[in-house]
Formats: sequence, C-alpha cells, structure tokens
Amino acid sequence: MSAAVITAAALPVPGATLHYQLQGSGPLLLISQSGEGDADRTVDLVPHLTDAYTVLTYDRRGLSRSRADDHGRTTTIAEHAEDAHHLLAAVTDEPVLMLGCSLGAVIGLHLAARHPEQVATLVAHEPVAPRLLPEAARVRHEAELAALQDTYRTGGLDATFPEMARVLGIDLTRRDAEPGLTAQPMDDRRRANFRYFIEHDFSALIHDILDPAELTRTTTRILPALGATTAPTVFDHQCATALADLLGTGIRTFPGGHNGNTTHPRAYAATLRAVLATA
Repeated sequence: MSAAVITAAALPVPGATLHYQLQGSGPLLLISQSGEGDADRTVDLVPHLTDAYTVLTYDRRGLSRSRADDHGRTTTIAEHAEDAHHLLAAVTDEPVLMLGCSLGAVIGLHLAARHPEQVATLVAHEPVAPRLLPEAARVRHEAELAALQDTYRTGGLDATFPEMARVLGIDLTRRDAEPGLTAQPMDDRRRANFRYFIEHDFSALIHDILDPAELTRTTTRILPALGATTAPTVFDHQCATALADLLGTGIRTFPGGHNGNTTHPRAYAATLRAVLATA
C-alpha cells in the first residue's frame, strides 16, 4: 500500500471557508466525519481506499481549518449539508459515493433529501438523528445531548467523555482496536474542535428539522449501517435501525463500534468496499 498524493485546497462558501483534501483515483467517495473529526480524522482508513476511490475529506465548518465568518454562531445541520453541496459542486459534476459517520451521516441524510442528484449512494453509519425516532425517544435523547452540554460546561472534557461514551456506546478503552493506529493527541486544536462540536453541533442536532418522509422519496440509495459492537440499547443504534425500518432496507454491519472507522480501519475499509461494490 503506497501513500497517495494529497491535494489540499480552500473553498469559499456562504458564511465560511472550507478546507478539503483529495487523494487517490477512481470514483469520488466523500467521507463526512463524525464528532470533532476534521479532514484528517480517518488518516488510517483512507489509505486502504485510495487505490479504488478518489477520497474527499474536509473540515466541517467551525472545525480546524474551516473557519466560519461568525465562529460563535451555531451552524444548522441543513447548513452543514449545504456546505457539502457546495464542496461537491466545486470538485465534480457527477453523483458521488458517500460515507457519513454519526453526525456526518445526518449531514448525508440532509444532502440526500435536498440534493439527491449529487449522491448516488450514502452509507449512513449510526446517524445521531433524534428525528428518526418516535416522539418519546426523540425527546429523551435530545435531553441526553443537552445534558452532555451541561456536563461539559461544568466539568470540561474529562467529565464529558465517559458520559458521551455511555450515550453513544463508545468503548473508550479501544481494547480490540487494530494495531499500529496513528496517535491522535488531545492537543489545542482537537480540544477546540470538541468545544465547537459539543456547544454548537449538539445544539444543531437537538433543533434539527430533518423530515424523515423526505428520505423515502430521495433517489439516493441510502444504506443504514451499524458497528458490530454497538449495543442495541444506545441512541445511535436505535437511530440506524429506525432508518432501516423507515426505508424498508436491511442494515449493513461494520467492524468495531460507533467509531469503527478509526479503531478498525483495515477491516472497515474492506467492508465499505464490499458494500459499495454491491450498491
């Protein structure tokens, strides 16, 4: 496996400038990252894809090198999807493949609903989308996200990580992770990204306006996906199964849990390639 050349660029969009990266060759595959992840979050996954795909990653507005004109304002999920729309329009005029993870999957659902001509297939891995759930569950999980914000404001990241792991079913020990992973130190940039994610993106999820009915009408093929070790009792598992029920599809199972794309990159890439090959 040889390293692909990375082409990095900046794209002005309404209200922000997006940093994005392209590497590899073949059909375009957009990866919309989870959590505080920027274009480099899937640094271990992408090299296992670049022989078959041109992989597009980017810093979501408000994170790392993608600076919003008003950094203190919360960007809605619909606006994040419009950013992805502008990004795709800048790099290709063909429908693309897309992997969306967690929050990135919710962005993908909005993109599929609003701009289906741009996305041929969306693999939606454990979307954190309360609006996919029945009302009582939606209200409960929106309250969980708000409680995580309160925990962060009073106790910081150290207090928030265990609670976030509980809500999303994340194994913080990474005990079964693949060997040789790239270290991601908790540096100032990553702390700032977590701050933006918790303060702003959680609020965007709580107040999201996703209409599940629109997903039944899109021409984008949406493939709900789960991590093999994600417990069925947690929020993201419930959202993925609700999406599958809504669309009348099965669920693809990927290695690892909610963050399987970073803990099991080799196996995750192999599964993704197999899923996309049959899409």
